[in-house]
Amino acid sequence: MALGIFYLPAGRTILHSWVVAAFVGLVAYALLACVAFALGPSQDDQPVMKRRQQGILTGMPFMANITPRTFIDDAGRKLYVAKAPTRVVSLAPSITEMLFALGLDEQIVGVTEFCDFPVAAKAKSKVGYTNPNLESLVALRPELIVAPREFHRANVLAKLEELKIPVLLLEATSVENIFSHIHTLGRIFDRSTEAHAMTAAMRSRMAEIISRTEHLPRTRVLYVINSRPLITVGPGSYIHQMIGLAGGTNIASGAEAPYPRLTMETVLKEDPEVLIFPMGSVETVPRREQQEWRRWTTLTAVQQNRLREVSANALNRPGPRVMDGLEELVRVIHPEAFSSQAVPVQP
Repeated sequence: MALGIFYLPAGRTILHSWVVAAFVGLVAYALLACVAFALGPSQDDQPVMKRRQQGILTGMPFMANITPRTFIDDAGRKLYVAKAPTRVVSLAPSITEMLFALGLDEQIVGVTEFCDFPVAAKAKSKVGYTNPNLESLVALRPELIVAPREFHRANVLAKLEELKIPVLLLEATSVENIFSHIHTLGRIFDRSTEAHAMTAAMRSRMAEIISRTEHLPRTRVLYVINSRPLITVGPGSYIHQMIGLAGGTNIASGAEAPYPRLTMETVLKEDPEVLIFPMGSVETVPRREQQEWRRWTTLTAVQQNRLREVSANALNRPGPRVMDGLEELVRVIHPEAFSSQAVPVQP
């Protein structure tokens, strides 16, 4: 009787009515489940699925093939961002400028001490640069951290991932990378329209600037990032590419590193016609060091007094103002391309 079955004297059995009803119900449920499986999820189920995707998550490879919200950063790391972050920390001046240019003033909660443009960036909470304090970062409650690739340290990234704080690493090795970064940030923050408008304007200006030097002879250039030791730009650096776009020939084009060290023997052999020094709030070559180059009297650049300065803030930051930097390069390499002449370094 444990199963609700009575044994009658005649040896036959009879089922309780509730057992029969339960059996019929199970069969009906099974049939309905088969039909539902064949037809796929109902419209009523879809909102539930969407609610499960809310938030910002990392380490979700099962999402990679089914959502356009999956991104690959410049370190090859996969990042899943389910919705536009409302709190973001920038760890580079160029990144800060891109975020502001996309209209994300309210979403930016932290920047580096070197982020000084636009003016509103100075009012943001400050964190370190390539080695920020982890506690300070976490205290800002970011939903996303955007950092230069040199921030790629396994222990820090592992800790941030453990805290469910995703990190997007960016590295500009070409001008196209800069455009790509703007579009990536536009997609992440639902600012694709603004990103497309920005890059379209930048491309248009770039085309106009390049057109000014198309028929001019190439000029040999040395871009001096640092004098002691002598560090310049080489292949793999977007500034190397921009020197070419500006009608120049980088004398370090045969180097094997993006930012190689050169010997004076190499410089004297290649004989640059223009020496270019970046000057800015952070990256700068002091004028005293610039003047020391005048002792190399056999250099064509020295003989022709073509020691020039450009804005490091515009040129050395791969962001929205990089076309200002390109125009400055043209003005110092080919001043004849513009009506106004470049201002030489004062002797």
